[in-house]
Amino acid sequence: QVQLVESGGGLVQTGDSLRLSCAVSIRPFSSWAMGWFRQGPGKEREFVAAISSSGTGTLYADSVKGRFTISRDNAKNTVYLQMNSLKPEDTAVYCCAAAPASRWTPKEKSDYIFWGQGTQVTVSS
Repeated sequence: QVQLVESGGGLVQTGDSLRLSCAVSIRPFSSWAMGWFRQGPGKEREFVAAISSSGTGTLYADSVKGRFTISRDNAKNTVYLQMNSLKPEDTAVYCCAAAPASRWTPKEKSDYIFWGQGTQVTVSS
């Protein structure tokens, strides 16, 4: 059974940092591209960041560029999202997702086959 399990969310203040992790049970992990998406209160799920299967390629939403960094450790089957300079508008449930590297458009939600349950990030002003 494929599992993606996020962790690291919480309640922080404006300007703080958080590091999200997503442990992935898919094998081989190195054949899957990974993405982070978020869904804020009353909003649709939106793309945050993505990373290629090798880790050499990354893409970010304009709203998080320069503040968030996505990375992966293929030896640990884990993808990370380092979030700095957090703002109240970053408040959302953050989910990781996996897409086959062979057919992957980073921002396209439908390309991602497996999804985690999400972790809540709340940024107070």
